[in-house]
Amino acid sequence: MRFLATITLCGLLAATCHADVESGPKAGEKVGELKVAVVVGEKEGKNLDLAGDRKDAPTVYLFVNAEKFSRPMARFMKKVDESVGDAHEKAEAAAIVVGGDVANWKDRLPKIQMSLKFAKTSMSVFDGSDPKGWGINADAHLTVVLVKDGKVVKSYGFDSVNETDEKTVMEEFKKAVKK
Repeated sequence: MRFLATITLCGLLAATCHADVESGPKAGEKVGELKVAVVVGEKEGKNLDLAGDRKDAPTVYLFVNAEKFSRPMARFMKKVDESVGDAHEKAEAAAIVVGGDVANWKDRLPKIQMSLKFAKTSMSVFDGSDPKGWGINADAHLTVVLVKDGKVVKSYGFDSVNETDEKTVMEEFKKAVKK
């Protein structure tokens, strides 16, 4: 009976947050260079070091595995976009598609923007699957890296994600930014 209760408890805990793939840099690490092509956002059409451009501004980096992008992931990203500004006036989210056909995603991201209407999220493409120093796991559908003052607060690797996961992630981000 105790064995069955343990299995049930583990199942309930696993259902609360799907972050279960190790991905992204460790807490406390300084973020590395992140050279991307910005497709949607204030810097649209520019190739730049996104992390260098954001400097010390609070940022939620959303590394999207190009082959795993889904509607539930898009709903999660929309929820992050809606709440990121509540953390700090300079806080923004940055979605970076990794591991896909760059030309295809440059065409696709403006269409996603037309649908989701992000207000505080830029969208970029990275030519490759793991920007140096970021530790993005190819098994993760989405890697979320919370950054404040140029250092990692926390990283989440999701093999499944939906809008309900936003609350846990953004509570952690808001708590860190207010320190």
